[in-house]
Amino acid sequence: MIDTPLNLREVGRLRVLQALFDADSTSRSEIVQVTGLSRATVSSVVADLLTAGLVEESEPDAQARSTGRPAQSLTLCASAAYALGADIGHQHVRVALCDLSGTPVWNDGVAKDVDHAPGETLDLAAEMIHRALRERGIDRSRVLGLGIDIAAPVRDPGGVLEAHGIMPGWIGVQPGAELERRTGLTTWLANDADAGALAERKYGAGRNVDDMIYVRLSAGIGAGIIAGGRHLHGTGGLAGEIGHIRSLSDGRVCRCGNRGCLETVAGPDAITRLLTDSWGHPVTVSDLLSLVQDGDRGAIRALEDAAEEIGRVLANLVTLLNPELIVVGGDLAPAGESLFEAIGRVIRRYALAPSAESVRVVQGSLGDQAEVLGAAGLVLADAPRLLATTLAR
Repeated sequence: MIDTPLNLREVGRLRVLQALFDADSTSRSEIVQVTGLSRATVSSVVADLLTAGLVEESEPDAQARSTGRPAQSLTLCASAAYALGADIGHQHVRVALCDLSGTPVWNDGVAKDVDHAPGETLDLAAEMIHRALRERGIDRSRVLGLGIDIAAPVRDPGGVLEAHGIMPGWIGVQPGAELERRTGLTTWLANDADAGALAERKYGAGRNVDDMIYVRLSAGIGAGIIAGGRHLHGTGGLAGEIGHIRSLSDGRVCRCGNRGCLETVAGPDAITRLLTDSWGHPVTVSDLLSLVQDGDRGAIRALEDAAEEIGRVLANLVTLLNPELIVVGGDLAPAGESLFEAIGRVIRRYALAPSAESVRVVQGSLGDQAEVLGAAGLVLADAPRLLATTLAR
């Protein structure tokens, strides 16, 4: 995404729009205080936003008036513009159409074998995007852009995937450019765990937490890391690939080419494979969660053993990064206390004591929607600038 320089009038609009995005409801006086702009400038910009249908003005209730608050409150009109999100996992494609508040107005997912079929997958995602706009009757001109998250490290610039061994069919593919060509929408691209971290911090369990780790426990294991309010991506987009940290010296060979990676020991596929081999019949992730819920000792033991390996890796991150919060999402997150208690116990045992005592481990509140909402959130994070420049045309 290339930033376009703003002129002075657009800078004023941007500051006002950012203040409106950051507050559920505000007033002209509060915008003056937050932005440092003059009252005349704020009044002029707000008038433009009201005319454009981006802002709604309402009277506060009687109690608010009695406390001396301004007579009129300002809120963004959530339906004034939209953002699309596309979540491309190893085994699914999900698309969400969200309003300016991040609320999905259309949301659908399709099971798909993604790793070896980039062209088919991107065609499917584009068809779902067109269907979302068609079924909601929203013109593409009202869409600010398309955010895409994918289950592979993303190298900037250009959004080239570091997919070797992880999504072997996608080596050299640029999903952002490909979907931009298929849809005509400007695109943003991120790793799936980074998108999940963005969503849980903006809308979910990590709301407003500046130091947190989002751990995605699905077909792949990854972490989105936020430190001091900033996402850590690394030089090649590889920061947070904890699924490929060595867990067992004599473990299975991982799809990345190394041996004994955490993913081969503690991922959902590894746990269900272990139970399948032990019990002599197929066990799916859904079966595993049901068995844990029913108190099956073997399933709980397999899950807790995996959680301990995950906890060891997270203990190192807790010592290194000293986060306030660890949010767990992905396919294994619904397992509940059997998972979280074991992870927390191992962190307390192996991490530096002050860091271990201050960190909380919680389940993500967005479930399987976290990544797709985070993908749309990539666009919405830039919405004030996009709207400021749009109004200037």
